[in-house]
Amino acid sequence: MKTIQITIDEQLLEEVDKAVAELGASRSAFIRDAVQSALRRSSLRELEEKHAAGYARHPVATGEFDSWEDEQVWGKS
Repeated sequence: MKTIQITIDEQLLEEVDKAVAELGASRSAFIRDAVQSALRRSSLRELEEKHAAGYARHPVATGEFDSWEDEQVWGKS
């Protein structure tokens, strides 16, 4: 693991300290988890944008999935 130095505004640091006290965690662990979560969200957002761009370039054709309609099982209502 590598030690780094970051700049953070005081109000945000107070909120972090309050959260870590409630969680019984360390600042470092809390910030690591927050960064990992932000990276996962960023990656997911990128994949969703690629997915949308692919459908924009190649939209679903009329009737393309009609053959699957009879295969769907909706259960009893």
